[in-house]
Amino acid sequence: MMSVAFHGAADRGDFLGLRQRARGPVEIVYDDGVTKRLVWQMTGVGADPDLLREVLASAVRAARVVPALHAELKRRAINVEMIAG
Repeated sequence: MMSVAFHGAADRGDFLGLRQRARGPVEIVYDDGVTKRLVWQMTGVGADPDLLREVLASAVRAARVVPALHAELKRRAINVEMIAG
């Protein structure tokens, strides 16, 4: 089981998390702290956990977290599928 969390700047409520339940797929969770909660599931071969941490850490520092997350995932050829949101 894996769980990692990143929070944006104090003036923003952005949260990005990485989770994996026992024998389950890896999921990325975004929450804006107000109304938006999105969840993506890894598709295909899983990425290195350290690489995923880098992706999330980079994206949560951006002004627009979700577009930055998609750009980081695409740049590293990590495929995800939205399952909630």
